[in-house]
Amino acid sequence: MAINTAVLLAGVLLLLGIASSKFSARLGVPVLVLFLSVGMLAGSEGLGRIPFENYGLANSIGSVALALILFDGGLRTSLAAVRLVWQPALALSTVGVLLTSLLTGVVAAHVLGLPLLQGLLLGSIVGSTDAAAVFSVLRTSGLKLPERVTATLEVESGSNDPMAIFLTLGLIGVIAGDAGSAADLLKLFISQFGIGGLVGIGVGRLATWAVNRINLDYPGLYPLLALAFGLLSFGLAAVLGGSGFLAVYLAGIVLGSSSIVFRSGIFSFHDATAWLGQIVLFVMLGLLSFPSRLLAVAGEGLGIALVLIVLARPIAVVVAAWPFRFRRRELAFLAWVGLKGAVPITLATFPLMAGIPGGHLIFNAVFFVVLISALTQGWSLPLVARWLRLGRPADPPPPLSVEINALRHVDGEIIDYTVPATAAIAGIALRDLARPDGMVVTLVVRGRRVIIPRGATSLEAGDHVFVALRRSLKPLIDRLFAPDASALALPRGHALCFPAATSLAQLQRFFVVPLPLHRDGAGGSLGALLQGQGQGGALALGDLWIETVPPGDVVKVSIPPLPGPRPQPPG
Repeated sequence: MAINTAVLLAGVLLLLGIASSKFSARLGVPVLVLFLSVGMLAGSEGLGRIPFENYGLANSIGSVALALILFDGGLRTSLAAVRLVWQPALALSTVGVLLTSLLTGVVAAHVLGLPLLQGLLLGSIVGSTDAAAVFSVLRTSGLKLPERVTATLEVESGSNDPMAIFLTLGLIGVIAGDAGSAADLLKLFISQFGIGGLVGIGVGRLATWAVNRINLDYPGLYPLLALAFGLLSFGLAAVLGGSGFLAVYLAGIVLGSSSIVFRSGIFSFHDATAWLGQIVLFVMLGLLSFPSRLLAVAGEGLGIALVLIVLARPIAVVVAAWPFRFRRRELAFLAWVGLKGAVPITLATFPLMAGIPGGHLIFNAVFFVVLISALTQGWSLPLVARWLRLGRPADPPPPLSVEINALRHVDGEIIDYTVPATAAIAGIALRDLARPDGMVVTLVVRGRRVIIPRGATSLEAGDHVFVALRRSLKPLIDRLFAPDASALALPRGHALCFPAATSLAQLQRFFVVPLPLHRDGAGGSLGALLQGQGQGGALALGDLWIETVPPGDVVKVSIPPLPGPRPQPPG
């Protein structure tokens, strides 16, 4: 009966967590706060009266849930983003965490009347930016932020846990009297980063090889195979004395940045597991809290939170990130998004399990600081971004990609695009649109009608258009179906082949850029425009460069990369 009751309660809490996420955007409250609230309402002092005060079990469940969240975050963090921001992200995840911990710890010791070491322990626990909170808030904020800022926050939050764990474990050892020598602490620091990094990269490469080489009979096993490697990276790094959190994040980055079969299915599955991890994690942490104990430290906790948010984090960001030439507005935003979440609460169980004096006070103060951080920083993130003129409304959800590379790599995808009313392609007949080699409109669904596309078929707002294309064309086709393609820059460095009979007007509609008229005007064909240029002749048309491909029935249209000189028209 006990297990049946537990399963029933788990189902109810999961349903409540999912339902609360539905109202997150409407209420303007981060989903993690709603998940915590569900747990607190169900807890021993809430309406549910569910007794739960097992800190060891909470630590174990929390670690697994965080591993799921970090693995999904890694899958969605490209190597290009890591290369772009690894230096400032590394500085923030080491020097930034250290400065935040020291400044907050000194204040916490004074405010709570704790010895300095216990205060520094509290500061270390709340010193890192929480990956679960950052991923959740950034992806549900409704904003599109500058790529460098977003990448810095995501990579920092995914990689700063080793520093927080090192400081927390080191201070617990010092307080308990079994910390060992300075050499032992240095070894702990190096092992957290070194072993975690090596295991994560190694397992990520092994996972890529296995996913692409093992021909499984059931497609549904591929996401589970990826999950197995994610858990392997976490467990192996932890057993060897490294950071499992860093390892699983890096394994996700390596796997997600590689060309793998069943990519869409793997990503969708791990998106669901990350949501499950967030719901389980924050609802469980809510169960672990006692509102009466939080109220008892409310005044002190508010003071610590204010120092952390308006003093410690900004100073740490300025010191760590200033050398990397962020604009002042970007530094201000990085300073504000020092979100706290599940990691501090999970780390706050370490002093309780180690029997550190004042452990319960530290746990309750940390929990209160996390609530204040989530409510203030998480709720106000969109407002601060707009005030700093950094964010714009997020792009519509990405189009659905249908797998066609089941067991072998195929350079192609079938994508379901929805036609926005303001898209450049809305109201255009297919025959009036230039269609490059490697792109075919295969199906149009209008309401409940299925339309087999022909040249006279016009695309209307709300249509679902299934396009088969080569992957290299996807940035251009995405732009064609965007709500306002003219506001988006042309993806540079692409070359496409069109039939020589393609007209200039068709080309203009495809690229959504103004093109100068030549000879016969917009109705002239590209082949005709190139006549007189000689075999292999070429011509510049605005930002485009067109040239004949022998024997002359195909024209190549290139978008030269920037920066660099663009070819000029002859004469």
